Amino acid sequence: MPKHNSSPINWNEPVLQNLPSLRLGWRDFVLLLAGYVALDWASFIHPLHGLNITPWSPAPALGLVFLLRYGRNAAPPLALAILMADAWVRHLPASLPLSIALAGVLTLGYWAIAEVLRRRLAGGSIFGDRRGLLEWAGIVIVGTFLNSLLFVLALSLADLIPAGAGKEAFIRYWVGDSVGVLVSMPILWMLFDQRGRAQLRAMTLSWELPGYLVMTGAALWVAFGAGASADFKYFYVMFLPVAWAAARQGLAGAVFGAAIVQIGIIGAVQLRGFSAVTVLEIQTLAVVLVLFGFFIGVVVDEKQRVSAELRQTLRLAAAGEMAGALAHELNQPLTALSAYGTACEQLLEQGETGERLRETIRRMVAESFRAADVVRRLRDFFRTGATRLEPIALADLLATAVAPFAAKAERQGVELAVDPVPPWALLADRLQLEVVLRNLLSNAFDAVAGQPAGQRRISVSTHAEGAGRVCVRIEDSGPGISPGMAAQLFEAFQSSKANGLGLGLVISRAIAEAHGGNLWAEVAEHGLFKLVLPTEGATKDAA
Repeated sequence: MPKHNSSPINWNEPVLQNLPSLRLGWRDFVLLLAGYVALDWASFIHPLHGLNITPWSPAPALGLVFLLRYGRNAAPPLALAILMADAWVRHLPASLPLSIALAGVLTLGYWAIAEVLRRRLAGGSIFGDRRGLLEWAGIVIVGTFLNSLLFVLALSLADLIPAGAGKEAFIRYWVGDSVGVLVSMPILWMLFDQRGRAQLRAMTLSWELPGYLVMTGAALWVAFGAGASADFKYFYVMFLPVAWAAARQGLAGAVFGAAIVQIGIIGAVQLRGFSAVTVLEIQTLAVVLVLFGFFIGVVVDEKQRVSAELRQTLRLAAAGEMAGALAHELNQPLTALSAYGTACEQLLEQGETGERLRETIRRMVAESFRAADVVRRLRDFFRTGATRLEPIALADLLATAVAPFAAKAERQGVELAVDPVPPWALLADRLQLEVVLRNLLSNAFDAVAGQPAGQRRISVSTHAEGAGRVCVRIEDSGPGISPGMAAQLFEAFQSSKANGLGLGLVISRAIAEAHGGNLWAEVAEHGLFKLVLPTEGATKDAA
């Protein structure tokens, strides 16, 4: 296998990456020959008329992988591999020129399929999403159909197929090729990819592997033991292990599971001695099984990627919301640093070198540490979303959050009232709770902006909400929230503002829940949001 540069594994990327273009070395040459012949030998069951027309043909999948990775340079060794399989595995009763011609027909067909895949999926990736999956499956099914038709026609012209048996030969060859490629190509591709090998290694070392193998064995027993005498009406149980693997491990699990199930199916039909017609019917069901599993796997991978992207978006948006609180927090230490620096200059001009100068310098150092601590907290939030809990007086928190809105209320003619706050204390992250309160107050100002002058009111009040919990109420005289709005209010990217991201309330609720509280909106004729938080004593007890 070709060597790759080591790089970090991103488990949220598609299993099958962009189609590469590599140089075919002599090791790859030998691997293609040996691998193709070995796969052809392993799948040479129920051969029709002694030809390579079998119910399962995984060898072409290896040929397609090489053609996709190495381009036309892989065509000559693939043709040679087909010739070797004809001579050593199938003992094809044909002259050397005819064997070469038949190998050329097959190689040309597989090369055409590979080129269609390469061009259709250029710039994208195989299995990158559901559309990629459907396109890949469609190209494989149609491509093997045309290739099978051409190959069986060539066999008929060479009198290697009896008269009247062409239709049966075509159907069997097409089913065998399509099943072999659909099942085997994904796992073969993973084996040639560094990240794919890492995923397969992780799955084989996972504690779930024994359970999965037991489930697969049980499903095979039900389908081919109890179900064999009932025309395989219990075959649907084979969907369970593949669906489980896909749901747990995404597409990588589906690929791995489909390969194991296919091997189990071939082993079962060999042990039971089923006829070629029965095996053909089973393989037709296997196609549906494989595509079902792959589709689940792709959906799971897409969900994981979207979830990861959404978490990152929410974190960045929250950091943006925190920028205002950060500016406020830094403003005080920076102002103090400036004042202490000026004081030091004045003391030095006065010839002061004693305790007053040292005390002023100590205060400068303390304020610099305070500013650095604020910056460090924001950095930690960017990297890990971590919070820093500290005792906070609720009255001080509300005063700090409301203060920046005082001038805005005066300019816009808004009556902003804050009721007296009892001496409650919280154990919380000040910056994050300021984000929540600032967001709620900002929304309240937007809500009352459309009201007539003299009817714009916003009030902030608090009351006990059971034992060890306090409720902060933010009410406004705006139009309020309808039941329809309440259902979508805390969904991401749902915003009534023209320039809003629809993330403010999502972030605010997440912060409230991270502190052991909650945030919701009341359905009423005026705006009313309630933020419930545990008090310091309750937080310590819970911890």
